[in-house]
Amino acid sequence: MGYVIARVIAAAMLFWALDRHKYDYFVLLRWVTCAVAAYGAVLASEVRRISWTWTLGIVALLFNPILPVHLKRETWAVIDVATGVLLLASIWQVRRLPGKTP
Repeated sequence: MGYVIARVIAAAMLFWALDRHKYDYFVLLRWVTCAVAAYGAVLASEVRRISWTWTLGIVALLFNPILPVHLKRETWAVIDVATGVLLLASIWQVRRLPGKTP
């Protein structure tokens, strides 16, 4: 349940990024999105969802705060919305089912 909440928070932050914010917000957004996507990639791998493993891994790399990718604001707006939708979709697609072990 905790990871579901983390994905919803990250998605909300990504949608809210369409508004104007100080640079610090975008740094925090990178940390949160990278961490949530990286954990999702690990979880997807454990439940054998290979396409989701790769997709969330790429998102984690794109949002990584250590070696940031620099793109235009308009480009980031599209990426932010797409990533927010992707994280919300992953709630239903990447999960452990009760009683099932990887």
